[in-house]
Amino acid sequence: MKHLITVAAGFVPAGTGPASAAPARAKALPELASALAALANTNEAMRHRAADCRLTQIEALCELLARQLARIGAGALALNVERIRGLELASAKLARQLDDHFEGRPASDAALGRIGALLETVAQVAPHDGACAPLTREGFYLSVNMKFACATLGGLAWMILSTILAQPWLQSLSASIGPLAATFAIAGIAIIPGFMNAFLLIGLVMDRRPAHAPLNHYPAISILIAAYNEAGSIEETIRSIALQAYPGKLDVIVVDDGSSDGTPALVAAMLAEFGWLSLVRMPKNGGKAKALNHALPHAKASLIVTVDADSYLYRDALQNIVQRYFEDPRNTRAVAGTVLVRNSRTSWITKAQEWDYFHGISAIKRVQSLFQGTLVAQGAFSVYDRATLAGVGGWPDCVGEDIVLTWAILKQGFRIGHSEEAYLFTNAPASLKQFVRQRQRWSRGMIEGFKQHPDIMGKAQLSTFFVYWNLLFPLLDLAFTLCFIPGIILALFGRYDIVGPMTLALLPMGFAMNYLMYSIGNKSFKHKDLKVRRNLPGFFIYTLLYSLIMQPACLAGYASELLGTKKTWGTK
Repeated sequence: MKHLITVAAGFVPAGTGPASAAPARAKALPELASALAALANTNEAMRHRAADCRLTQIEALCELLARQLARIGAGALALNVERIRGLELASAKLARQLDDHFEGRPASDAALGRIGALLETVAQVAPHDGACAPLTREGFYLSVNMKFACATLGGLAWMILSTILAQPWLQSLSASIGPLAATFAIAGIAIIPGFMNAFLLIGLVMDRRPAHAPLNHYPAISILIAAYNEAGSIEETIRSIALQAYPGKLDVIVVDDGSSDGTPALVAAMLAEFGWLSLVRMPKNGGKAKALNHALPHAKASLIVTVDADSYLYRDALQNIVQRYFEDPRNTRAVAGTVLVRNSRTSWITKAQEWDYFHGISAIKRVQSLFQGTLVAQGAFSVYDRATLAGVGGWPDCVGEDIVLTWAILKQGFRIGHSEEAYLFTNAPASLKQFVRQRQRWSRGMIEGFKQHPDIMGKAQLSTFFVYWNLLFPLLDLAFTLCFIPGIILALFGRYDIVGPMTLALLPMGFAMNYLMYSIGNKSFKHKDLKVRRNLPGFFIYTLLYSLIMQPACLAGYASELLGTKKTWGTK
């Protein structure tokens, strides 16, 4: 089977593609689909084993190739370099999947050989007409490693330029607070954040994700919902799952974590209505991690989805997150969905959080996923490989269980993806006190991740780069709290030593970031028939005041974990 990779790698030799290849290709496409189906069916039980769950992706890739090449042959699609490159990648991925799954398996060598021959026939470029640009690969595709290098170099270029421009500022501030404190302040509030913003900006510009390809077969999934005093929302959460119309089998386990309200009674009343629903009860409240671990043995499927009990799944969220899981590289073991704010009209702090979730959190996850390492598969909505969950010991009993779990998976060398169109709307903290407690808990969770998995920083993978970013966050939040906030107060009284004309240099980068994040999110929303709400008060709060609240709260969370103070789960 190793020759299949070589066949696929030569899918688009520049200047080839005789017209005589079209009839052979048209005949080969349906035969290739049939051959793949027959090969998969040689051992039907393989479809239900966790290790072979990606057989569905093989069939989906075959269908994608067949569908697009047939439309090109019929003239329904223009044959340009970008589309040919996409077909080349799909063909190469199909070949790798075949090689990985059937090497040494009880499958017919003759069938494998036939598929290889069919791939050779399919892998001939259709003749391009006069409207098409010359077929050449140079300059039109960048590998993930090349994109990472471009983003890094762009960030470094911005950092070097801003460092040079900041020299007068550094000298002036050094005269007031000393060179060491001045260097810490300027690096923490301008230089390092500037590098990070430039990296994210370039990464977002280069992120070009293919459209979802429907799977031929949707695997069974088990949905775990940990609920504690969620009588006001649990029923609607369950009904949102029912409205998904997921094409595969599903079972939903609600684990009541010692609720003192009517949560278990409400779920019990729905059991007769939904045959896929079950209720498991904890004797007393033990926290989300214990509840999920208690529910896991009751799950029937090899793919585990977690959903928060006060959330609402939008339309085809389950289908999208499962498709992303299979479309991502085969070492993917979890995919985070996109969590958005459901109760944005409740208060001023939820109005601001609507933009944080829509802008900041989603954009960061998107870039992290591009570079093969989303750092948090959040418990609110993610899909996990069950065997991998068992291999890392399930959800750890700590405040930031989803962060620590994700890092445990990354430490094994696996990849965590992100599905940008798998939407879940959740209730964000509605009061300032709840918001501060949430961000403190998230910050404690990050420190827990470093304490439990310090060796993750030695892993030779792209995701480690973002782990080192997290290592800088406490220092950046400290600089913001001790330098930038006092600098704003001083500026109000006419002292521009810290916050002054030089800090305005960050504004163009900030505007560019916000515009790009809005454009990407708005495009995704339109694709799902959603509309970005005109929440201008929330945007101004998010832009001007949000960090003044959030970063001191995060700093308090870091300190609490480092000092070992009592842990409380608080709000999610």
